[in-house]
Amino acid sequence: MNPSAPVAPRQRIPKLAPKSMFYGWVVVGVAVIAVLMTAGSRAAPGALLVDMERSTGWSTSTLSIAASISLVMYGVGGPLAAFVMSRIGLRSTTVMSLLLVAMSFLFSARSESLWSFYLWFGFGAGLASGLIASVLGATIANRWFVDRRGLVTGIFGASTSAGLLVFFPFFTALAANSGWRRSLEIGAVLLVATAIPAAWLMRDAPADVGLAPYGGTPEPTRAPDRGLFRRALRRPEFWLLAVTFMVCGVTSNGLVGQHFIAHATEHGFAEVTAANWLAVMGMFNFVGTLVSGWLTDRYDPRRLLFAYYSFRGISLFFLPVVHDNVSIGVFAVLFGLDYIATIPPTIMLCAEAFGRHNVGVVYGWVFAAHQIGAALSAWGAAVIREASGDYTWAFSAGGGIAIAAGMLATMIRRPTISTPALAN
Repeated sequence: MNPSAPVAPRQRIPKLAPKSMFYGWVVVGVAVIAVLMTAGSRAAPGALLVDMERSTGWSTSTLSIAASISLVMYGVGGPLAAFVMSRIGLRSTTVMSLLLVAMSFLFSARSESLWSFYLWFGFGAGLASGLIASVLGATIANRWFVDRRGLVTGIFGASTSAGLLVFFPFFTALAANSGWRRSLEIGAVLLVATAIPAAWLMRDAPADVGLAPYGGTPEPTRAPDRGLFRRALRRPEFWLLAVTFMVCGVTSNGLVGQHFIAHATEHGFAEVTAANWLAVMGMFNFVGTLVSGWLTDRYDPRRLLFAYYSFRGISLFFLPVVHDNVSIGVFAVLFGLDYIATIPPTIMLCAEAFGRHNVGVVYGWVFAAHQIGAALSAWGAAVIREASGDYTWAFSAGGGIAIAAGMLATMIRRPTISTPALAN
């Protein structure tokens, strides 16, 4: 296979880039770092929740509103990202997003009122980080690769969850030593530093550097179809993908991502210890999502989703009885392997149903549903905890709807061999 069949170049490949490597892998590497950092920025609410509650006097449910706003805006950033990327390109969108998140962090750190914190952390950081969320990975995978698309989406999915979970102990340790405001300031500096290699090394499409997609033939960058969203709304595949991925958001980012530390501290674990178990969860999810990408290239993605959601539901039923290091370790491993393993098969089904060139738009809206679910769960779990005294009912409800989502995933129709969807 020769992935580097020449087409008319418009930009140079940076001199320090490896000459023997397909340049798409360099783009993937840079984008993964950017996604990891912006995903890590979303770890702040859950990691800083206890310190913020202690220092400001704001209740858990009040602070969870900021997290919910951030999650909703992060989801809104998905469909907006497809529009922005089609206008200014992948590189400019990535750099702009990193700088906007950094600015929002700085203003959030200086917030003295709830409305200001909601504005900068909820709306500002949430929307800016959403511009290069999973949509960036889906666009790069389908624009730069024909072969290995499942693996590439798995890499991006792993970086998203790894950034979210690995940064939990980072922010928690910073908050314990320096307070939540200084934690956000340090996060802003790291985000600005990440924008430098993104501006230098990223390219929008293979044709920009005289290459064909990996495993494919030279082709121009194709814009999404007009009226795509209206047509998607009339297809059951879109709604099944949106609903199942909403459940993914409910059970992962919203429920476990925002409330695991609070649940663990209620059962005698130190904040840093609970955050470290989230880091373990992140490491296992990195492996699980990579494996999911590999499996997606080889097996029916619907069956994979059924297995993932069912396994997740069983894990959540187990969480209320996690009261010691052994049981919390078992949960961290089991749930970590499955945390966002749903991303590669979901993106693959979007591409099959609506066409590779439409993935950014369609998956953007599906991802928005994911974040709406996460936001509702982040707030709803806090309300349930305050009403019932613990998280038992919240985790049990999450387990039930996860199993239901697995059943719904099996109902998604795939194109027949005679009419491959990638030709849509």
